[in-house]
Amino acid sequence: MGENPSGAHLDELRKSPNYSTENERFKNRRENIFEEMRKRDSFWKNPMKRFSNNMLFNPNQTVPEIVLPEIRPPDLKEFLKPTGSIKFVWFGHSTLLINIQNTIILVDPVFSPSASPVNFIVPRFQPPVLELNELPKIDVVLISHDHYDHLDMNTVQYLSNKVSKFIVPLGVTSHLKSWGVSEEKMVELDWWQSTSFDQVTFTSTPAQHFSGRQALFNISQTLWSSWVVQSADVSFYFSGDSGYDVHYKQIGDKFGPIDLVFIDSGQYNVRWREVHNLPEEAVQASIDLKGRYLVPVHWGMFNLAIHNWYDPIQESVKFSKIHGVKLMTPKLGQLISLEDQTMTTDWWSNLIKGIKN
Repeated sequence: MGENPSGAHLDELRKSPNYSTENERFKNRRENIFEEMRKRDSFWKNPMKRFSNNMLFNPNQTVPEIVLPEIRPPDLKEFLKPTGSIKFVWFGHSTLLINIQNTIILVDPVFSPSASPVNFIVPRFQPPVLELNELPKIDVVLISHDHYDHLDMNTVQYLSNKVSKFIVPLGVTSHLKSWGVSEEKMVELDWWQSTSFDQVTFTSTPAQHFSGRQALFNISQTLWSSWVVQSADVSFYFSGDSGYDVHYKQIGDKFGPIDLVFIDSGQYNVRWREVHNLPEEAVQASIDLKGRYLVPVHWGMFNLAIHNWYDPIQESVKFSKIHGVKLMTPKLGQLISLEDQTMTTDWWSNLIKGIKN
């Protein structure tokens, strides 16, 4: 379960403008979002709606009945060729392997059988398209926050001696240190702080979410971030987990236009829209960010909500067309090159037809 900050480390974190010394935890710009969610979601306010909008009373197909189409293994030889732009491979959910002008970044890597402390809770839809020992040399591991579907102990332990840098939000180094990552390999940042590696700049930017691995009452002891990553000629944005708020426009105004935006577009519900974008909000976020291309993430590998497994991408396509946003929809393991403007398809469509027939 990791280890929360303590001692002198915690004393430093308390100085952050994003830390509430009154509540002893990190905070969002809108500090009362959880109170708002609880008031709106009161069982007694609308008990029938609450009964119908949960995991137990759910007619949707939240997990695919067949293996999703994939490219196995990804074309690593082509991925590693020198590029003046961005190449990436999506592993499902929020795990991405990215080559930005020849710096190799692994984002929110989860390679374990499940996104939880035990393997029978939140299992993967299917094995990763690469095993850990098949990964190329990684320069930077980039983490958005400490939830189990974004920060995986087994993966971190495997990579601890194989990666040059782990770049994380404030406090997350406590988990990494407890798992054996050496301090000289870790960089932790507050919102709007930056660090550089090999002529690539990593800036921690706001998100509207929360954190915590150990207990429901012990939340937000570490910070959560989105990230802007810039090389000399290109840039990408990774949202981590976030609900919609003004931070997208603030980031777009400061760093836009951004070539490629990876945005939390799945595992959503109106009950918790404050902490996860609805698909239309994710499309609007891409507009706010001044993104050239949108890649919906946080779907396609773990079941954490009651919608159909394919709803996030189907809804993303619908709203992208309405708002004129350019969408990339890769298969698992497909190599995408921004330089070559790799074509993607609506690969899930035939699977949906089979379900509905």
